[in-house]
Amino acid sequence: MSTETLVLAAVMTALVIILQFMGAFVRLGPFQCSLVLMPIVIGAAMCGPKISAWLGFVFGMVVLLNGDATAFLTVNAIGTVITVLAKGTLCGLCAGLVYDLLKEKNTYLAVFAAAIICPIVNTGVFLIGGFVFFFKTIEEWGLAYGFGSAIEYMFLGLVGGNFIFELVTNIVLCPAIVRVLNLRKKK
Repeated sequence: MSTETLVLAAVMTALVIILQFMGAFVRLGPFQCSLVLMPIVIGAAMCGPKISAWLGFVFGMVVLLNGDATAFLTVNAIGTVITVLAKGTLCGLCAGLVYDLLKEKNTYLAVFAAAIICPIVNTGVFLIGGFVFFFKTIEEWGLAYGFGSAIEYMFLGLVGGNFIFELVTNIVLCPAIVRVLNLRKKK
């Protein structure tokens, strides 16, 4: 790895940590507004799948350490660790692989696709983990909050708004940021 890649990976790692800690303070109604997937997608485009998988892993570690997963840790600690680390690492890895797969055809399309796949994988693995490890508890939480079923609560109460926010911000901002970084890199 080049020094430039290592430095950019370090900067993206710091951004993941900062954005995950700061995201807890930014809310859109009941939903936490997370920008943490952006440096993961940017890392995928600028540094490759290994770095983006690392960034996703760091994201998962911060989620575990900053208290965002406390409610789930009290229910099933092993299931929480598996779900949180898998969702972070896999969203980074998949974003990097998708970018690498498409970059020869069109770098803009590659970043756009990585920006889409990252929140889909992150949310999808969270939902799978929720179903596998926490379904009974989620069902109880959903009923307590007035949802008709655990599935309704999972999609509307736990991931709905945050997923849409992550998807839109990634689609809008990541291609622009990567383009600016690539223009700067060419100079």
